[in-house]
Amino acid sequence: MDDDHTRPGAPLFPSERKNTDGSSRRVGDDALRDGLKNAAKAHLSAWGEKLTPHVLRHFCASQLYGNGLDLLAIQEVLGHSWTATTMRYIHVQQTRVEDAWVAGTERAAKRPEGLVR
Repeated sequence: MDDDHTRPGAPLFPSERKNTDGSSRRVGDDALRDGLKNAAKAHLSAWGEKLTPHVLRHFCASQLYGNGLDLLAIQEVLGHSWTATTMRYIHVQQTRVEDAWVAGTERAAKRPEGLVR
């Protein structure tokens, strides 16, 4: 956090560079990309050059959806204007359809006999 985390607009990732009033600037996009690239090379060698902030956005959207957050909420989190854009970010686990089918079958089996919805 910035030196004064209570200041409105204080950066979550402050830079060592300062504004004219002495407050910290936000770290730049390139610094974040480079830091991620270096960390991926050091700790996730198989990902090397492939892990980017954009890939993390897709991963985050997919995890949110897989854990039950609805599409409109994810759209808002990602800042998309169109739901169709958000849908392209979500990569559904291949077992999701099968899991939903099994869960539905189990719910149906628990219904009292003769009850049809």
